[in-house]
Amino acid sequence: MSYLWRMNWSERDHRHIWHPYTQMQTAAPALAVLRGAGSRLYLEDGRSLIDGISSWWVTVHGHGHPHIAAAIGAQAHELEQVIFAGFTHPQAIRLAERLLRLLPAGMDRIFYSDNGSTAVEVAMKMAWQYWHNQGQPRKRILALENAYHGDTFGAMASSGRSVFTKSFDSLLFDVVHLPSPADSPEKTLAALALELESGEVAMLIVEPLVQGAGGMCMYSAETLDQMTRMAQAAGIPVIFDEVMTGFYRTGKAFAAAHCQHPPDIMCLSKGLTGGFMPLAVTACTARIYDAFLSDDRAKMLFHGHSFTANALGCAAANASLDLFESPATQAGIQRLCASIQEIGQRLSACQQVKNLRQTGTILAFDLPSNHKGYLNPVSARLRDHMLAAGVLLRPLGEVVYLLPPYCITEAELETIAAALIAFLETES
Repeated sequence: MSYLWRMNWSERDHRHIWHPYTQMQTAAPALAVLRGAGSRLYLEDGRSLIDGISSWWVTVHGHGHPHIAAAIGAQAHELEQVIFAGFTHPQAIRLAERLLRLLPAGMDRIFYSDNGSTAVEVAMKMAWQYWHNQGQPRKRILALENAYHGDTFGAMASSGRSVFTKSFDSLLFDVVHLPSPADSPEKTLAALALELESGEVAMLIVEPLVQGAGGMCMYSAETLDQMTRMAQAAGIPVIFDEVMTGFYRTGKAFAAAHCQHPPDIMCLSKGLTGGFMPLAVTACTARIYDAFLSDDRAKMLFHGHSFTANALGCAAANASLDLFESPATQAGIQRLCASIQEIGQRLSACQQVKNLRQTGTILAFDLPSNHKGYLNPVSARLRDHMLAAGVLLRPLGEVVYLLPPYCITEAELETIAAALIAFLETES
């Protein structure tokens, strides 16, 4: 095996690793990242990249933040993992207490899991079994067109039908997909009202304010409030999938904070640990939790993971919350919201920019194209151009977006803006 040591990391990766969302036959070898610091990734070939997408939306405080790293290291010397059925530990308890103080009024319980998809699976199982435990089983699930809730089967079923789900469509259970409020709020509300009349609806699941992987589709808090109010008036549990929108991505702690009517269940992950460790949360109200309390053990929530409430992940999340409590972090988030808005104003002058939109720290726009969707070849052209300029972006087909870490500097944002404008000029 000594010949392997003569190969670089990218070559060795190419021999053995299967990467996500990658056509391995045609893709270039993966870029090997040796370290990260702040908003930058440092590559094996000596280059550094500005991480304009927070490494798939997770690295909110930047790479290698010493406070989170130290918290994980300290916890590793005390307790790394314990079964969470019948046992608990201080980091999980402290994190639950702190999250419930941050979450909308009415949230009462925290259920831990491993990632965004599983947080959604837990939420849907909670809402489904809520009715079953009361002897009133319901089978109608409402979601939105253009939704993306994850890659496990329940999450895929609630997602909009697309290239992401096409191979598995015959295996997915039926879900009613309402028109996206980003396209027509009026149609969404009318379709919701009609579905609620059936008396068979078990739940409504939405990505609040921003539909992420489905194209960064954005809609108003007023429409979201109306949807939530209508469903809850009919007794229907409402799930907010805040895996992407949580932890200040929308300018406030959670997208729900923009609304008057909080949901019944919330899903959190991505920025929860500052990008350091896999961890997810499904939070719910007392109404949902109480439906599982019984002398009948068959009415418990049948869900769990080996690494539920992993102590290292909880320690990372608590350290991340420490940083969010810092005035410097809060000032950085507000500064980024303003800076993103300024970049949007500059991009709006470019003829190639269509449907420019912003929510909090998220900026997105569309490139004109006859080939719509995730597999649009313009995505690869833009990605390669930005890499050459020292920037990591990963467009969603013709949808270009910025979602940087909160610690990004004005100079780094300027580099991103200049590189984007240069690309747009070549495409005009």
